[in-house]
Amino acid sequence: MYFNNIVEAIGNTPLVRLNSVAAGIKGTVLAKVEYFNPGNSVKDRMAIRMVEDAEKAGLLKPGGTIIEGTSGNTGMGLALAAIAKGYQCIFVMSDKQSKEKQDILRAVGAQVVVCPVDVAPDDPRSYYSVARRLNQETPNSFYPNQYDNLSNTAAHYESTGPEIWAQTEGKITHFAAGVGTGGTICGTAKYLKEQNANLVTVGLDTYGSVFKKYKETGIFDENEIYPYKTEGIGEDILPKNVNFDLIDLFIKVTDQDAAVMTRRLAKEEGLFVGWSCGSAVHGALEYAKEHLQEGDTMVIILPDHGTRYLGKIYNDDWMREQGWL
Repeated sequence: MYFNNIVEAIGNTPLVRLNSVAAGIKGTVLAKVEYFNPGNSVKDRMAIRMVEDAEKAGLLKPGGTIIEGTSGNTGMGLALAAIAKGYQCIFVMSDKQSKEKQDILRAVGAQVVVCPVDVAPDDPRSYYSVARRLNQETPNSFYPNQYDNLSNTAAHYESTGPEIWAQTEGKITHFAAGVGTGGTICGTAKYLKEQNANLVTVGLDTYGSVFKKYKETGIFDENEIYPYKTEGIGEDILPKNVNFDLIDLFIKVTDQDAAVMTRRLAKEEGLFVGWSCGSAVHGALEYAKEHLQEGDTMVIILPDHGTRYLGKIYNDDWMREQGWL
């Protein structure tokens, strides 16, 4: 058996038990290791879905250009889809994102535009605004807008959720994932909650993001917004893919706790994963220590691979500069 192109290899990623980092916790804690996707991240799933849905709707035509604002991983998924289907890509990123992410996107043929991170979302210099402007200025281009494009959620409802249900033989009781665009957690949770209405969904947020307070109070508090270092989770906007009814609670995780846990996952579990994976595991285990019971099964999404962060959290000198090592 072989695949006709690389995007056919997306999905069916392994579920791996966490042992060392989850020591002493009742129940079973499992990680859905998404770096086994060909683009090394969970975003491959929704990238190909957004492209194929756009083709069906006539929004993406032969020879077209895909233009997206990304923290890196969605860009990689879109780039692989573009290679398989014959499109060009322009990706807009904030200068917070690692150099590795920029270099990887250029390696697969994309043009990369870097914007300042410390500006408001509606500022014309923000990566949201620049991506929209480039879409308007570029003939025959398509702006997927992963934040508000509900194909994002649909991809996980149709793939990630069913995979987890089958892999746990329906025994999953708790589901945990970081929240950025919201597609991964909400699409997966929607499917799982349809199978088990008592399933608890834990969203992992970061300090400097609006999600947790908005869930708890209904208030979009701009005072909650400030720069943070963790890549790939948290937002200063409310994406349409975030359905707060599907997320039972949020836990915030600091940049430092996320970075330290990420390195522990590599050294203690052999899981060479990305920064937001540490956020997800640290926050999920905080919840699990208090709430998981014998017989419970928690699944945590590990979104991406450690190669994206070699110059940051896997660099001892950088970690010391932050005061984290």
